[in-house]
Amino acid sequence: MSKRDQFASKIGFILAAAGSAIGLGAIWKFPYMAGTNGGSVFIILFILCTLVIGLPILVAEFMIGRRGQSDAVTSFKKQAPRTPWFLTGWLGFILSGIILSFYSVVGGWILSYLVRAIGFKLSSNDENFFAELFGNLTLNAWEVVLAQGAFLLIVILIISSGIQNGVEKASKWMMPLLFVFFIILAIRSMTLDGAMDGIKFMFVPDWSYLTGKTLLLALGQAFFSLSVGVAAMLTYASYLKKDVRLGSSAMNVAWMNIGISILAGLVIFPAVFALGFSPDQGPGLVFIIIPAVFQHIPLGSIFLIIFFILLLFATITSAIAMLEIVVATAMGSKFEKRKKYAWLCGIGIFIIGIPSALSFGKLADVQILGRSIFDFADFFTNSIGMPIGALLMALFAGYQLKRAEQLEELPVKPWVFTIWRILVRYVAPIAIIIVLYQGIKG
Repeated sequence: MSKRDQFASKIGFILAAAGSAIGLGAIWKFPYMAGTNGGSVFIILFILCTLVIGLPILVAEFMIGRRGQSDAVTSFKKQAPRTPWFLTGWLGFILSGIILSFYSVVGGWILSYLVRAIGFKLSSNDENFFAELFGNLTLNAWEVVLAQGAFLLIVILIISSGIQNGVEKASKWMMPLLFVFFIILAIRSMTLDGAMDGIKFMFVPDWSYLTGKTLLLALGQAFFSLSVGVAAMLTYASYLKKDVRLGSSAMNVAWMNIGISILAGLVIFPAVFALGFSPDQGPGLVFIIIPAVFQHIPLGSIFLIIFFILLLFATITSAIAMLEIVVATAMGSKFEKRKKYAWLCGIGIFIIGIPSALSFGKLADVQILGRSIFDFADFFTNSIGMPIGALLMALFAGYQLKRAEQLEELPVKPWVFTIWRILVRYVAPIAIIIVLYQGIKG
């Protein structure tokens, strides 16, 4: 039996964990959520919610994972034998598979756009061109399914190479490039004539947006953007050595996630305002508005290629975490069979995801509780599954683990530990229950 893999370095783990968190949530969802909810006020609330609610749960998940040194299911079985807590691990397994099944569809769209961008086919003076392009792409059954498969193939190849040679190596070069590309694009966007209106939108608060609804949306964004609740962070932390400090690692991941989200805003909003577009375009912002914005920028075609490359990197790093949870759970202690399980799980998720890929075309008439297959998978995982998963993580770390066990994994100053314990035992669960209620209600 081969030995269980581990991260070779702390920075490798932080970049991999940050990659899991920094996906479409930061680059695609954050800008349109901020754009439709007042900009700066939403951003302030998002930062506060990330640090007060998201960070304590992230630490909790790290704690459970490193203590277990196993896949999610086995970790709970080791730490709470003869109890139903192991079902939390299976919940993460199921949620990760469903998330990756529709997430890979969006990854396929990004690949399709990138291929067109590289071929300089994303250029038109027709203002309806990009809306029609996106509509035609999602209706093209062969292209969306093949692109989804191509995206998953990349992820499978990385996962099959293991933690050090696959996940860690990929994260070590993709994440720094992600930051570099974003900084280049942000500088270009902020130097456009009229860009200051977009910067003001992001950093000068309009307090009329300070409402309960905005707070709830910011809490949901902070919560989901850290990838907590699906055992992704638990699984990554299970490959950690004991000398890595969990508190500082979690803080680094949280700040990197906030940083990329703000950089995404600095790429998008100054350009959107400078060129007369509206910031409240919703989910179509990345695939319809952004390509149109780049049409009006010198060397826009080159910058558009860079944008879709970094969007692809961010999507891949999150997808890696999702597939790793499924593979780690499926293979258990059969570490030598990682490649086999990576392919089996990847192909299985591809098949499960085909209905989501076709839900905008051939299966558009198929509805589940009034939603398309794609939208239902998104709703079920984001609004119900992830909050339940995160609530269970917080309760397990806060109540099932003894104080001495918590201190062993989190050797920080007494007052820091006390604050974390209060947040994870009381504040975070209440906040999660509110998000869960609103998600089911909405």
